[in-house]
Amino acid sequence: MKLPTSYLPDKVRSAVRFVILGTTGSVVQTLFFIAAMWCLDEPEKNSLLYFVAFGIGFILEMIPNYFLSNLYTFGTRPNWKNAGGFLLARAINLVIQFGLLPILVHLLPTWNDGNIGFVVIVIAGIINYLILLLFFKKKKE
Repeated sequence: MKLPTSYLPDKVRSAVRFVILGTTGSVVQTLFFIAAMWCLDEPEKNSLLYFVAFGIGFILEMIPNYFLSNLYTFGTRPNWKNAGGFLLARAINLVIQFGLLPILVHLLPTWNDGNIGFVVIVIAGIINYLILLLFFKKKKE
């Protein structure tokens, strides 16, 4: 059985699949972050716990995302090159997220934590996809 995205051209297909996988991962990360904020009784937005909760959500989302990126998004097999590229892209993604988080918290003080986290994830996700394209390439047949 072919997936609906299988009928799309290669470049479009990987982008659409990245959005699907990224959305799922972002939901997991955001839900963990919101749950952690609730369990921690909403710590101050500039506290270390705020960033720790965001970082743990990031890691929980990242592990399955690597394997699904290979199998589903790019149609490749896990290997050292794309694992290294994936970790590099995710490290850059994390720096972008941690850099944007305090900026948006400052610029949008009335916004809900989940909304701010989601906006940060979306912006970083677009940059992440562009970096991943460099490392996840099918071998020519």
